[in-house]
Amino acid sequence: MTALPHGYAETSCAPEHDLLEAFLALDTPEGFKAELIEGKIVVTPPPDGDHEIAIGRIVWQVARQCPEGIDFAPTKGLIVPGGRFIPDGTFTETDALAGRESWCKPDGVLMVMEVTSTRADNDRLTKRRGYAASGIPLYLLVDRQKGRIALHSDPRRGDYSTTTDVAVGEPLWLPEPFGFELSTGRLF
Repeated sequence: MTALPHGYAETSCAPEHDLLEAFLALDTPEGFKAELIEGKIVVTPPPDGDHEIAIGRIVWQVARQCPEGIDFAPTKGLIVPGGRFIPDGTFTETDALAGRESWCKPDGVLMVMEVTSTRADNDRLTKRRGYAASGIPLYLLVDRQKGRIALHSDPRRGDYSTTTDVAVGEPLWLPEPFGFELSTGRLF
């Protein structure tokens, strides 16, 4: 099965297991990513340069300022309530993803990161709830359209109970195990 770029496959009449089978059988074009988000197959084209620069600058800061013991995966497939999501970045405990399948539960995940693109509401709402419901401690959202960076923390009852939100250019504290102030001035 080949997925169409930018397409949503409406799934209201397909049983859940059939949808999952169809999703897992997708043959997406090179560079595209397919996610299963609340009963819809969402195919996203390769990101633009500004999107990738923001990710790279955050990863660079984490690598420079964090103690050893944090791994980074750039597009790891996570099984969460509400679907199968591929964050723009996944920070984990050392070796938490070693030997794991391409899709796995987020055991050992410390923080996921999304940088908004064409479907910003998925990042702002749907993915936030899915990550929280799975117990991922931190969710970093770089909202390019709003010019804001949000750190969602303290997952409870299917959402994050605490959000620290700053304008691009203001520092953002990343709590332990990161334990440093993220510089947001040159993210995009």
